Amino acid sequence: MKLEDCKIYLVTNEKSCNGKDFYDCVERTIKGGVKIVQLREKNISAKEFYEKALKVKEVCKRYGVLFIINDRMDIAQAVKVDGVHLGQSDMPIEKAREILKDRFLIGATARNADEAVKAELLGADYIGSGAIFGTSTKDDAKKLEMEELKKIVESVKIPVFAIGGINTGNVNMLRNIGLQGVCAVSGILSEKNCRKAAEIMLRNFK
Repeated sequence: MKLEDCKIYLVTNEKSCNGKDFYDCVERTIKGGVKIVQLREKNISAKEFYEKALKVKEVCKRYGVLFIINDRMDIAQAVKVDGVHLGQSDMPIEKAREILKDRFLIGATARNADEAVKAELLGADYIGSGAIFGTSTKDDAKKLEMEELKKIVESVKIPVFAIGGINTGNVNMLRNIGLQGVCAVSGILSEKNCRKAAEIMLRNFK
């Protein structure tokens, strides 16, 4: 699986599953058209994160989708996943690239065109930008204006994914502006039928 084939990117948050089985939710979203999954569970121990990563990797491998770890390069290496996603306060991209070589994809968070250009120059493979519609899953995420998102897309040659409050009802607003795809958290996971939500999101984005 290549980044260029990915339109719907699932970012996990187990709380958003609202009591549904976490791994079943991940599998259902993949069946619905998700091609890339990022494990982002902020409030669990390193041991729990590692164990979760092993299980999610099994699911992703079964369906041939990309599996990304948020922040934790040590776990990404230990589990041998496809890539790592780094925020502005995480390990510097150039240092991560030095350590990971070309064996891993590196995603970077960028909230403006300058950050996006810098991330690309330092070796990022893709950009995640938001929060485009606000978000309930990340406390420190500031809203990103649509014009700024368009500037980010135009400023880099690497794929850009929008994130933040994206759901089946608003994803169509992000069509035709040059995005590679969109990231969803609760917009898919909190829905009663995760597979159907992913299918609708994919259809509405295309």
